[in-house]
Amino acid sequence: MLLDAASLYFRAFYGVPTSVTTPDGRPINAVRGFLDMTARLLTAHGPDRLVACWDDDWRPAFRVEALPSYKAHRVASEGEEEVPDELSPQVPVLVEVLAAAGVARVGAPGFEADDVIGTLATRARGPVDIVTGDRDLFQLVDDERGVRVLYTNRGIADIETVDEAAVADKYGIPGRAYADFAVLRGDPSDGLPGVAGVGAKTAAALIDEFGDLAGIRAAVARTVVPTAPLTAAVLKKLHAASDYLDRAPVVVAVATDIDLPAVEGTLPRSPADPAALAQLAEQHGLQSSLGRLGAALGWPAGALG
Repeated sequence: MLLDAASLYFRAFYGVPTSVTTPDGRPINAVRGFLDMTARLLTAHGPDRLVACWDDDWRPAFRVEALPSYKAHRVASEGEEEVPDELSPQVPVLVEVLAAAGVARVGAPGFEADDVIGTLATRARGPVDIVTGDRDLFQLVDDERGVRVLYTNRGIADIETVDEAAVADKYGIPGRAYADFAVLRGDPSDGLPGVAGVGAKTAAALIDEFGDLAGIRAAVARTVVPTAPLTAAVLKKLHAASDYLDRAPVVVAVATDIDLPAVEGTLPRSPADPAALAQLAEQHGLQSSLGRLGAALGWPAGALG
């Protein structure tokens, strides 16, 4: 089980009220929600391994160089990601809690959590559950290898299982064609403009007809007499977007071969640092959430002291 950590703690922050606080009154809703969601996922799906995948770089230079608009609307004045004031202090707490609990946390310099997930999912020798609220990771679903996405629709409780059939049913495209579909349609949440005037329906029709983005572009290059779905209007729009179509796939494609050390991700059967975890639980009011996580992991009674 691969957790898209930032996606989940943002979901938790907005899904659990900020009135959930530490003993001294600081919001701790994102950490509590993250731990509670993880406990539910472990109980429901019973993975053998668990990795919290981290954004060491939320807006990598190679993606910005390809498409300067990538996540540009989410850049704060200091150049960092715009994060709610009540969430920022909770992220280091979550880092400490995961370390003390013994849950593997993996990032890679210059890459997003998506790329860590893509690489670990590609390396895996067995089924993989990817937990995320980011649709970009739909491109990794693979029924043959048992790679699926547990998609957090709203908050932290509504989770949808997405496999190739679900992608096909939702978007009308082959299960593994999501990246090309996203390039064509665009994604405002990531600053990805898409091809102007080409919406989801047209993007799906083009992929179904020509297979993938490369096939679509080859058809555009050779078409003299336009026919549906490559009508004269669509052909004009694709010609106009040629430069964008050269650059956008670099932004959308999840890396699957970044340089990562071997990652075990073995479920911790007891806390890695019980004393530190007990202190964190007391300081931040996390006893109940860590109790649920410990129960899901099979920790012995009294593991938190």
